[in-house]
Amino acid sequence: MKPSIKLVAGNSNRQLAEAIADYLETPLAVCQVKRFADMEVFVEIQENVRGEDVFVIQSTSYPANDHLMELLIIIDALRRSSARRVTAVLPYFGYARQDRKPGPRTPISSKLVANLITRAGADRVLTLDLHAGQIQGFFDIPTDNLYAAPVMVRDIKERFAGEEVMVVSPDVGGVVRARALAKRIDAQLAIVDKRRERPGESEVMNIIGDVKGRCCILIDDIVDSGGTLCNAAEALLKQGAKEVTAYCTHGVLSGGAVARIASSRLKEMVITDSIQPTEAVRVAQNFRVLSIAPLIGEAIGRTASESSVSSLFD
Repeated sequence: MKPSIKLVAGNSNRQLAEAIADYLETPLAVCQVKRFADMEVFVEIQENVRGEDVFVIQSTSYPANDHLMELLIIIDALRRSSARRVTAVLPYFGYARQDRKPGPRTPISSKLVANLITRAGADRVLTLDLHAGQIQGFFDIPTDNLYAAPVMVRDIKERFAGEEVMVVSPDVGGVVRARALAKRIDAQLAIVDKRRERPGESEVMNIIGDVKGRCCILIDDIVDSGGTLCNAAEALLKQGAKEVTAYCTHGVLSGGAVARIASSRLKEMVITDSIQPTEAVRVAQNFRVLSIAPLIGEAIGRTASESSVSSLFD
């Protein structure tokens, strides 16, 4: 028997929420999320959720703080409406890059946000490609970290059939992610060794691996300014790479990132819809968006039926 669930969406990524609802053949619950004149968030769940298994779909993307407050207030509204279980579905967890103390007198903001979500009344969390895996331990409730890799692997196999492919990590920190992808598509691995002089800027120093004549696939979890990927693409092409394509899960793309990537030597920038693509992304020639709605929808369905979620990635 199909489990009874309710899907509630905030304002951060309505298109993805609707696509997940279509996959699950379950309409989004009627929920009003609006602002008062002073920009306070007001939420009203306009249908009965008593005793229901409710999934709140909300990325904490730009504007991150507004969308985070929406999430917390929706969770509180559901808890006070006697929902049986509330799962926070975070396709993009926006504070994940602040997962440690980089210096004295600095916060660990991702832990603070995890506490806020838990105290608001969430019973479990479902998220995608956390920037640091240990963030799962910041939550004192069950947390499932999904991976966009199966979606990307399927796309890579379709696009690069018959080509000599090399997976490239844009920095040393992303080697584990790149190695896992390379293993899935039976490709070799290269690493870009870079040194960052100041936040938001990167300088490519060296390419570890022979990329000459190969189709290089840069893999990362977040693309923000785009500088790292553009510099890496330039360095790879100088080393003789045939072409360079980048795959990233979360397209944060702040400031002039879209224009920077559009004018770069990247053949294509492939992102998912974990963050709702802007108009600039939709019209850019070398951007393409993969939908993660089936992946998240399947994970929601399995969570509701108490089935295995990890088997999605076996």
